[in-house]
Amino acid sequence: MLHYRTIENNPTAPWVTFIHGAGGSSSVWFKQIREFRKGHNVLLIDLRGHGKSERDQWQKGDTFADVSKEVIDVLDEIQVEKTHIIGMSLGTIVAQTIADHYPERVKSLILGGAIIRFDIRTKLLLWAGRTMKRFVPYMLLYKLFAYIIMPRKEHEESRLAFVNEAKKMCQKEFIKWMSLTSLINPYLTRLQASTNAIPTLFLMGDEDYLFIPPIEEVVRCNEGFEFIKIKKSGHVCNIDQPDLFNQFSIDYITKIEQQNAVIPVG
Repeated sequence: MLHYRTIENNPTAPWVTFIHGAGGSSSVWFKQIREFRKGHNVLLIDLRGHGKSERDQWQKGDTFADVSKEVIDVLDEIQVEKTHIIGMSLGTIVAQTIADHYPERVKSLILGGAIIRFDIRTKLLLWAGRTMKRFVPYMLLYKLFAYIIMPRKEHEESRLAFVNEAKKMCQKEFIKWMSLTSLINPYLTRLQASTNAIPTLFLMGDEDYLFIPPIEEVVRCNEGFEFIKIKKSGHVCNIDQPDLFNQFSIDYITKIEQQNAVIPVG
């Protein structure tokens, strides 16, 4: 069982599940908890090999489907039937995989710093990482990735937050997560088609230059997807601009809850 923490408001409040990115942990959501706990039940999860979850849980051939099943196991453990899911960075792939395999468990997706396709620059970056992952200390690679993805001075807080969390990982865990990226583009393309019936909001920092173009393209092709750019923010927009991230996320969840509400007859 993954390590998790719940903050319960009341039995009728909607559940919101937070899924961090690779190298992070549930602690990266510290700027969201205060606002969300006011009107929601909150579930914070550490993915395998991260935070306080156990290491060495990988089996040969494990994929994002196996990672997503572990999140479902937590929902089963705490008896949550349906939840809104908020993912960040690589956690958005886990979130979309849950929506693909267990659509009946997902009310909506809010994808921050979403990854839905790798362009040539990102492919080269990941290829270099996979090539050097067994020979170069993982923290050196992680810091390099962090600076490339979050290069500006105003991204320093979010960059440091993820680097500090990544220090709790080990080389073996980093290698396993890096290996998941090898054939990700075809997989992500299929995910966009399979999950387009689930209400989805993309929240992207306007300075997230590597990942915005594919989002703009997929939103144009799917009427059910919404897209908001958060000004003066990079890849980890929930830390760069937490007030706006919280406002947009909560407003979206409220809208979906209202749409799903049963209107009394008579």
